[in-house]
Amino acid sequence: MDKSPSVYLFHFRAAMTDHTPDHDPHCVFCKIVAKQIPSRPVFEDDDFYAFHDIAPWAPVHFLLIPKIHIPSMAQVTQAHSALMGRMMALVPVLALQAGCRPYPDGGYRLVTNTGVEGGQEVRHMHFHVMGGPRPWLRG
Repeated sequence: MDKSPSVYLFHFRAAMTDHTPDHDPHCVFCKIVAKQIPSRPVFEDDDFYAFHDIAPWAPVHFLLIPKIHIPSMAQVTQAHSALMGRMMALVPVLALQAGCRPYPDGGYRLVTNTGVEGGQEVRHMHFHVMGGPRPWLRG
């Protein structure tokens, strides 16, 4: 594969111009946001939904998703800057509310998987927030 800067720039520009719908009727996370699939909520506002992972790796393990459908971090653009900033700022607040102990003795892990090789299973950008006393099941 050509790894020249022009190839990277081409892919970056393509990602910047890709249009994805705000909602994908086939996406499991869009269905959770629409309350078509049940979940155990952690938090909800106009832009975000957080819910407990169905197969937790740690004592605290929830997912934080934007309500608009963004397939992965690879599709995040400058137009998403404010949304992503608010999403990042929610993580420490929700982690503490969910039971993670405060930094520096406590803490949490923030993970987002992107693409097949990155381990992404659901094609809707999401953060896993994991914390609590170790050892954890995984992670």
